Amino acid sequence: MMKSKGSFLKAGHLPTLISAFLYFDVSFMVWILLGVLGNYLAADMRLNPAQQGLMTALPLLGGAALRLVLGTLTDIIGGRKTGLIGMALTVLPLLLGWLWADSISEIYLVGLLLGVAGASFAVAMPLTSRWYPAEHKGLAMGIAGTGNSGTVLSTLFAPRLAEAFGWHSVFGLALIPLAVVAVIFFLFAKDAPNSLKKSETTEYAAVLKEKDTYSFCLFYGVTFGGFVGLASFLSIFLRDQYGVSGIMAGDLTTVCVAVGSFIRPLGGWLADQWGGLRMLMVLYSAMVLLLLGLTLLPALGVTVALLFLVMVCLGVGNGSVFQLVPQRFAGHVGVATGLIGAAGGIGGFFFPMLMGWTRQASGTYALGLGIFAAATLLALVVLLMVQREWVGLWLAAGGRAKPSALASA
Repeated sequence: MMKSKGSFLKAGHLPTLISAFLYFDVSFMVWILLGVLGNYLAADMRLNPAQQGLMTALPLLGGAALRLVLGTLTDIIGGRKTGLIGMALTVLPLLLGWLWADSISEIYLVGLLLGVAGASFAVAMPLTSRWYPAEHKGLAMGIAGTGNSGTVLSTLFAPRLAEAFGWHSVFGLALIPLAVVAVIFFLFAKDAPNSLKKSETTEYAAVLKEKDTYSFCLFYGVTFGGFVGLASFLSIFLRDQYGVSGIMAGDLTTVCVAVGSFIRPLGGWLADQWGGLRMLMVLYSAMVLLLLGLTLLPALGVTVALLFLVMVCLGVGNGSVFQLVPQRFAGHVGVATGLIGAAGGIGGFFFPMLMGWTRQASGTYALGLGIFAAATLLALVVLLMVQREWVGLWLAAGGRAKPSALASA
């Protein structure tokens, strides 16, 4: 564990932090490509809402599964080597999407393979966390986590490139920034001293035996799952519900996604200052009300405003959850990050599926949004229950770390 050296800039390793951010950023850009291009694929292949939901959800499912694999590799061989392997593997689905995939079954396969890009979370976060002391972890992991801003690159540019060159070519063009980031990561990313260890099956068993693990999985399934699920499906929702053009749907999605991405460090910082528990209680409460407003499917302007605020809550919530994780699972950060990150991916998988299936079954998106509101309310109730045990045990009042938390958790 790195010791504090004073200011944030002196406390860790800035080149690694920047490299982790870029790796996460380009990976997120690739991870949600199918959802962003969904309107073009749907028109080309005449997909129904359920098929669109499944197509959008499969990369999220693949990412959830592969996070456990990359999280384990991060503990064994280090985040630097694992990140380079992840980027090398990401080349395959991009090549297949560019040169091969012409049917919905082939697109489904590409989607699953794109999951390796989503698994970058289980590499970037431990790589960053292990460089920073407790008082700076929330901000550091928030900055690294801002790499989910790669969604902005997809939503802003992919529709325009698809209009100009066709959706196949977008996969090929994505190889360019991926290659650039791989070179930067190779040159500047480093593992923290004494961060490598053999990740045993017993370590996973130990984390899985902790009931707190499942609470964190629920919390992150709502915040991160909601963020990536919305980011992936929002273009399809806006075009289908409000009849906007593909580019306009991408631009409106960009507005919502950008704030959710770039506000994540604020979530980590606020959690450092005020406590992660307090932040999550406020955020979940606000989200329930906002989502219930969305179930009314109001006019486009109101819907975009509500979605914008939901994304703010989700972005801050992501930073708040992972301000708490290293405190609770200090001895198993890599394993816990992989498991909880996987739960976030699974949450993201269910959201597009839910929206597509309920749209096809009921003819409206209101039911899917209502179920998301109910899941958020459940997370709030569970949080209120567990905070009674956590405060005084490994957290101070309000959700800030106790001085001994990192040593005893």
